[in-house]
Order: sequence, then structure tokens, then C-alpha cells
Amino acid sequence: MPEIVINARKAAIGPGLMVNRILPFRMRRMVGPFIFMDHAGPVRLSTEKGPAMDVLPHPHIGLSTVSYLFKGNVTHRDSLGVKQVIEPGEVNWMTAGKGIAHSERFEDPAVLAGGQLEMIQTWVALPEKDEESDPTFFNYQKDRLPVFEEKGLWMRQIAGEAYGLKSNVPTHSPLFYLHVELQKGYRLNVPDEYEERGLYIAKGSLELGSQVYKAGQLLVFGKFEQASVRALENCTIMLLGGEPVGERFIWWNFVSSRKERIEQAKDDWKQGRIVLPPDDKEAFIPLPEDKFRRKDPPPEALS
Repeated sequence: MPEIVINARKAAIGPGLMVNRILPFRMRRMVGPFIFMDHAGPVRLSTEKGPAMDVLPHPHIGLSTVSYLFKGNVTHRDSLGVKQVIEPGEVNWMTAGKGIAHSERFEDPAVLAGGQLEMIQTWVALPEKDEESDPTFFNYQKDRLPVFEEKGLWMRQIAGEAYGLKSNVPTHSPLFYLHVELQKGYRLNVPDEYEERGLYIAKGSLELGSQVYKAGQLLVFGKFEQASVRALENCTIMLLGGEPVGERFIWWNFVSSRKERIEQAKDDWKQGRIVLPPDDKEAFIPLPEDKFRRKDPPPEALS
């Protein structure tokens, strides 16, 4: 049985975009190195409301952001000068290291009007030795990611290694991350070779033992615990986890093993020491008020 079941909560990441927030959760802040997980969409907005969804430039430190789309497209710009449109099945892997700023804009009105935007974004905490590394960005097209399929099952290895599949996406610590499609009745064993593992149901419902779990739930399994799930209908799930990297502090878009580094990042953003994207610098997200010293990201925390 799961060690804990996390129900997604609604969160706003901009005036026009509500998401299901899965991680962090007060009783389970991380699964392996994964410290943040949002599921957005399917999104349907009128053309005139589309620009309100844009996520203006904002900073990150101490993590890698991993963007994966089921449907639609998003334009990424960052302070390295990268401009990249991500399409379904691709991976945008941005490592913030010592500091980067980026924006995410929804520039295709037809996608929003047609309800054709759905994406998952996770953050992966960096090991201490990599927290102050130089920022990088890579896009991996779907033909570079391994896929396995058999009757009732299709899976894509987004990052890491599991089920005999190994992704080409470089990672900083041992982990796995997969997009899996199950047909009704298929039984799948959850990988058990990692210390911490999670299964997020993006669509559908499944059975574990005598319990039924539904879309919007993250099932977290204990150390090396074996688990087998059966799809009660056609399901889309995300499997993720890996080896722990140690305690991390998270505030807004900043992650670090040291509280004082979070404070430095706040000042760096206020003082303009984290550079804005060169072709997206007319406006940006200011540092939120820090009245209550929250441990979790405030509701407007950005991806």
C-alpha cells in the first residue's frame, strides 16, 4: 500500500492559469530528488484572455525545471539567450544552478481556444556539489527519448532509467521519470529499485489492492516496497522518484540546502543580479512579500 496519498490542490501561477499542485506537500515535501510538481490543463481560454496566462520572467536557483507537454505548445525564453518552443512529447530541461531567469509564454491562440494545452512541470533538486553550477538549458525532442509498448501499455522514459529503458537526458543524481499510458485492465509493477517512488494519476483511475485511486492523486511508496496497480479504465500516469539528495529549503522559485542561500537569492533578484532574458526583459515578476516566512511556495509561485 502507499506510504502516503497526496491529493492535488488548486494553485494560481498567474491571473489566467490555475494548476493542480502536487508537490511540495506539508507531510511529504520530496519524492527522491523531485521537490515540485504541477499539472496544468487541459486549458481552454478565449483568444483575448490568452496573454493573461503568460508567465513573465522569474528566477530560479538550486534546481532543474523539467517541462513536459501532453498537448499544445509553450515558448521558453531565458537569460542564456535561449528561445525554445516545446511541443508534446519533448522535454525542456533547464538547470538553474547559481541562478537563471526565464519566461513561459503561450503564443498560439488556437491552442488555448481549442483546449489544447496540458502540461506537467517538475523541479528536481540538485545535489549540493551542483547547486552553484553554471546554468544550462537543453531541449530533447521526442525521437531522442526511449519508448516501449506492448498490448495495453505504452511508456516514454523522460529521464533516468527504469524498466530497462534509459533516457538520453543527463541528470545530476539517480532518478527515473516516465509518461505511461495504460489501457483498461493492464497491470503494471511500480519500479522498486529506487528508495523513493511516486505514481501520479493524470487521467483515469486504477486499483491497488482493494483501494481505488483517481486522477489528481499521487501515490508515494516506501523504501523498496513492491506495488502492482491495475487500470480500471484507460489511464495516463507519471512515474517518478529516485535517491534522496538530502533536506532542501524551498521559497518561491528558490531551492537550496542552505537557508542563507535563499536569502541571498532574494536579494540578488531584487538588486537585478540575476539577468533577465535578453528578448523578454520589459516586465518581470517582482519578489513576493515575505511577511510570514512561509516554508512552502506562496500561491503565485511560478514554474
